[in-house]
Amino acid sequence: MLPGDVRIETEGASRKAFHVKTGAPIEIGSIEKMSKSKLNTVDPDDIIASYGADTARWFMLSDSPPERDVIWTEEGVQGAYRFVQRVWRLVSDLSERAAANGHDGATFGPIGQAIRKAAHRALASVEDDVERLRFNRCVAHIYELANALQDLAARSKAVDEPALASAFSEAGRIFIQLLAPMMPHLAEECWDAMGFAGLAAEAPWPEIDRALLIENAITLPVQVNGKKRADVTVARDADQATIEAAVLSLDAVQRAMEGKPPRKIIVVPQRIVNVVA
Repeated sequence: MLPGDVRIETEGASRKAFHVKTGAPIEIGSIEKMSKSKLNTVDPDDIIASYGADTARWFMLSDSPPERDVIWTEEGVQGAYRFVQRVWRLVSDLSERAAANGHDGATFGPIGQAIRKAAHRALASVEDDVERLRFNRCVAHIYELANALQDLAARSKAVDEPALASAFSEAGRIFIQLLAPMMPHLAEECWDAMGFAGLAAEAPWPEIDRALLIENAITLPVQVNGKKRADVTVARDADQATIEAAVLSLDAVQRAMEGKPPRKIIVVPQRIVNVVA
């Protein structure tokens, strides 16, 4: 039976299928690869007419690696369509906060720096996975960036940082250019909404700021007498004395030492801390 002949109804976590014309119940089988002989093919024109070409493209890229078959589900397509709508709302929000001239060399505060880091990390990750044809992972990186920008946009409402507009402009430009190869129609609309000149498809590809990819803080496991007891987060360039003080201030370490003074603290740079009590 063709998919167009079936109506799906959802009741809580359960799904029921019925014949569109007769209303007769239909048994829902397992998910299988599309095949004409099984009458389970989906006409791409119907999907594009209902949801648009960008939604169809985004779903196919997000579903699985290129070497595996795409399992087409109506729920998956609807999820991709919801993301299309979410992107438009996000870009509309960013356009209100962004400066059209982009990064102007101003000094960025904590939120601005976080915005730039999220954008450049996503850019680096997408570039890396595109080279390996891991398009589903590229989609995942873009989802993560959308989540980060949405969160940072909300947090920035109560923050007064002079360079926030530049940070949002730069991040918006990168976000749209990452979208462009996968959802070109939506990307061009977003590009125009952000006030950027020309077309996103013709704009120079953004350059990664490698300095933004380096974490300023690291988390090290802490062992006491050979057993892991805690983790400590310190600045990447913290000296021995600073790391020792941070470790000894941890409640878990103090309990494990049972009131005994440390005989030796061994710090393996950027790897692990061993406390000998």
